[in-house]
Amino acid sequence: MAELLDLSLILPAYNERASIARTIEAAFGYFRSRGLKAEIIVAADGNDGTRELVREIAGENPNLTVIGHEERCGKGRGVREAVWLARGRIIGYADADNKVPLDEYDKIAHWLNEGYAVVAGSRGLEQSKIERYQPWYRRLGSRGFFYFLHALIEMPVRDTQCGFKFFHRETALHLFRLQQIDGYMFDIELLAFAHRLGYRIKEVPICWRDDADSRLQLLSGNVRNVIDVFRIRLYVEHRTEKASAATVAGEK
Repeated sequence: MAELLDLSLILPAYNERASIARTIEAAFGYFRSRGLKAEIIVAADGNDGTRELVREIAGENPNLTVIGHEERCGKGRGVREAVWLARGRIIGYADADNKVPLDEYDKIAHWLNEGYAVVAGSRGLEQSKIERYQPWYRRLGSRGFFYFLHALIEMPVRDTQCGFKFFHRETALHLFRLQQIDGYMFDIELLAFAHRLGYRIKEVPICWRDDADSRLQLLSGNVRNVIDVFRIRLYVEHRTEKASAATVAGEK
């Protein structure tokens, strides 16, 4: 394998042609300002020309890669496929529409350097700063989902859905070998596995702004999400119990 980079940033995107170029430019500007050897992998589903645009930009930048499908295959699948291509010692993902300014990574990097295996940005802590809130009905739905989720699955963080998470390379490769949810709930699956497997996890307050352009379909999307949460509970319990049984058997 080629020499590892400092950071691999994955940008999952679905029909993000209008914003992706600005996000890429801002990200590489941040990398230069911090002296980071970094790459961006855009996992772009959709048919609005996002992949073609990124491919054109990548012609002038060897540290920019684009993958994806014309059909919508899911954020979880896109990030998972990008992880296998990543060359960074740190691997993480952020929203393609730049909901979290990338210089918030300074806060994340501090805790990764302190030895935490998983560091997750959070909108739900006292020090978090929300520059533009979601509409009231989405905030209400999020609160209801919070209680539903935490009643069903033991979670190590308050805000599971903030799209700003980073992992040490070995941790990312391990967790994404286990991860199977293709949709939005893949964050929950990763955190549940990390918690059950004993990885050190840190939740960090970040600055966040709503872009007023959610791609989540309120009714059908939430039904799928609820189904996926039940799947995650069963799958995580099964895989971790199986791993524990194998460990015990190996010690006999």
